[in-house]
Amino acid sequence: MPSVNVVNGKQIVVEELDPSHRFARFLVKPFAQVWHHRDLVRAILRRELRDRFKGSVAGWAWAVIAPLLAIAVYTFAFTTNLQLKLAVDVSPRVGYALFIFSGIVVLNFFSEMAFRAPMLLHEYTHFIKQTIFPSDMLAVITTLRATLYTVISIAVMLLFQLAVVRSLPWTVLLLPLIFIPLIAFLVGMSWFMCAIGAFTRDAGYLMINVVPLFMFATPVFYPQSSLPPPFDFWIYANALTGYVEVMRDVVLLAKLPDWRVYAWTLFTSVFTFYFGYWFFDRYRNVIVDVI
Repeated sequence: MPSVNVVNGKQIVVEELDPSHRFARFLVKPFAQVWHHRDLVRAILRRELRDRFKGSVAGWAWAVIAPLLAIAVYTFAFTTNLQLKLAVDVSPRVGYALFIFSGIVVLNFFSEMAFRAPMLLHEYTHFIKQTIFPSDMLAVITTLRATLYTVISIAVMLLFQLAVVRSLPWTVLLLPLIFIPLIAFLVGMSWFMCAIGAFTRDAGYLMINVVPLFMFATPVFYPQSSLPPPFDFWIYANALTGYVEVMRDVVLLAKLPDWRVYAWTLFTSVFTFYFGYWFFDRYRNVIVDVI
């Protein structure tokens, strides 16, 4: 039975839920918050997208030009003796360019969020302090903004592959199965980094120094299988490794991902999403006073 408390002369009903109901409510709460504030999310997301290339003549054309330039540079600047068993019938140089770019797409998505998340609440201090603003929605909005840019990069990669190979493997239809968990992973990471960044700006400086190291700690320029034991196993401690491997499996290798790798990516996604939200929600009321 719910209990009734009286606060400032008003009756407030306090629900007494058993642990299973509280856990179920916690699982649903992040999605309920997004749905409840969907109009605000759309409004701020439109502004974020409009301001992304504000003042640029080419505008959103840069979202296409940048990945095209990257593929061109990788094609002509890199060569390798690695024997990449790709499903696409292309020259080793072009194959390696696609191999690198598929990893760079995931890494860039992560990097954009890791760089911005620690200072995100500081960017919107005027909203948070002066209005009743759902600060937890900022991580969702910025991740969706970065998602659109990443989707364009993936589309350019697929179009380049289609132009070179004249076909795409059917497994590209499985891209949402890796992309959705990756988005959830980054939203959770952003919630956590937002909360940490509200208390100390050192979180932002730490990301500036740490994130570039992920280019070498993630199998972007080399396959995971090329590492000697036990490093070929421990590299999965870097959660990005699983996402990169699955991306290459469905786009370049035309095969279903290893179920153990995919299970690991799902675990890191779900754990980071809910841990990040729990951490942010725990300090939500304190954040307003410290930013």
